[in-house]
Amino acid sequence: MADFFEGRSKHTLDEKGRLAIPARFREILKNRGDSSLVVTNLSTCLVAFARDDWQKIKEKAVSLPLFDSAANTYIRYFISGAIECPLKQGRILISPDLRELAGLKREVVLVGHLTRFEIWDKARWDEEFEKVKESFPGISQSLTDLGI
Repeated sequence: MADFFEGRSKHTLDEKGRLAIPARFREILKNRGDSSLVVTNLSTCLVAFARDDWQKIKEKAVSLPLFDSAANTYIRYFISGAIECPLKQGRILISPDLRELAGLKREVVLVGHLTRFEIWDKARWDEEFEKVKESFPGISQSLTDLGI
């Protein structure tokens, strides 16, 4: 059975941008024989992938049409933002550019997303979570229709 990134946890970035990765997430990486994460920007947060999962994304991206504007936007924003972050003493170093793009301050929230996890500024996460909490009852029927 595959290990998945699950749960939410609050963390603190230090002044250099180092972030402690929860033990349960480190265990998933260890089980995969991985000692790095690939972190890139999403719309209002960062997203972290194990290297094998990131490799699958790159393999799909490389076959996107050269002259498709949506494909180019995806590559220019999502793929080009990726930085490999080695796990050292249970922490990763998030670059200043990525921290700025995601608006990360001192307090952050890590949000498990099965094959990846998101890294949110706590204030942004609080706003996002209120939105999803309000919309969840409305989407639960469509999830039921999908067999969830």
